[in-house]
Amino acid sequence: MADGTGAAGRDEVRVVWDEAFTRYDFGRWHPMAPVRLDLTARLCADLGLFDRPGVTVVGAEPADDELLRTVHDHAYVEAVKAASADPRQAQEVFGLGTEDDPAFPGMHEAAARIVGGSVDLGRALVAGRTLHGVNFCGGMHHAKPGCASGFCVYNDAAAAIVAMLREGAGRIAYVDLDCHHGDGTEAVFWDDPRVLTVSVHESGTTLFPGTGFADELGGPHAHGSAVNLALPAGTGDAGWLRAVHAVVPQLVRSFAPDVLVTQHGCDTHALDPLGHLTVSVDAQRVASAAMHALAHEASQGRWLALGGGGYEVVDVVPRTWAHLVAEASQQPLDPATPLPASWRAHVEATLDRQTPETMTDGEPATFTGWESGYDPDDAVDRAILATRRAAFPLHGLDPDFD
Repeated sequence: MADGTGAAGRDEVRVVWDEAFTRYDFGRWHPMAPVRLDLTARLCADLGLFDRPGVTVVGAEPADDELLRTVHDHAYVEAVKAASADPRQAQEVFGLGTEDDPAFPGMHEAAARIVGGSVDLGRALVAGRTLHGVNFCGGMHHAKPGCASGFCVYNDAAAAIVAMLREGAGRIAYVDLDCHHGDGTEAVFWDDPRVLTVSVHESGTTLFPGTGFADELGGPHAHGSAVNLALPAGTGDAGWLRAVHAVVPQLVRSFAPDVLVTQHGCDTHALDPLGHLTVSVDAQRVASAAMHALAHEASQGRWLALGGGGYEVVDVVPRTWAHLVAEASQQPLDPATPLPASWRAHVEATLDRQTPETMTDGEPATFTGWESGYDPDDAVDRAILATRRAAFPLHGLDPDFD
């Protein structure tokens, strides 16, 4: 596997973007509105992030059937193609034509393009052609081998991980910070000891997909390779960041992956209409910085960062993912950075919406680390300890002290 540090001619970060990604469009009233991607890209451009030294913006071609079948069943891919050509052919047995995943013309190509973008980045990371890759259009973590689920048709994260393994990576860690359990990606690698999946999410007792509890630990050949931290509804910045830092770094360091893949669904935000966590843009920015630092500590800097959920399309998604791109470019944005007048004017003209004025929610995004001690009266601490006690011993870690 190529060394991803200090390689001549290497990009510091590749960002996948092209207007073609907005063709992933379930319809006017669907929560996953493609305008969230357009506004993110516009904000990145207006902030000058795409023009920074070392940043390369690349498009992507749709993944071909052979690549899609590295993750998805042949029959399912054929069903998506049929529904894409004629949405009346959608079959609910494959999760298509449902309220969550309505079929639309061109669906196969649009979803396959997202896969192509993430796979291209993954291959570039393994080959040493880039150090960091960002596909904020990706992170479709609910799609399973045989069905669509939760707004996700094809699972680009899983396809990128498979591609990297085939290109020579020996071990890959996947960390999912979406409000929803990363069930599809976990399912693909449930019994694969080469891949560690860690998902920090709102509890399935209060949110789709109803899974992702501490005792879900992977298959018989990979027990401990799946780790889940289910947080109570209402968890805010301090609890969420405490949870992430109490579980993720320890496991990733112990696993020692060749590449770190992270999913940054920002539906954890307090304004998101679908989730029940109360996290700020500031905490999401802090988490992105932590994942970046962890990649440099544990995987020689090789970091593939993906988007995911996020349905507050003006106040939350563009700012969160612009911070992610800035972080990956090694030049984080000051939270007090004003939003460009050009971007604000575009939003007001096209969506008739007022916008925030800066890149911050004004929250300190501070937390107390696990070393402060366990509080049995705190629901977040109880969730953290359940996960640590279930998973840490399987990785040679002490759940009470590491």
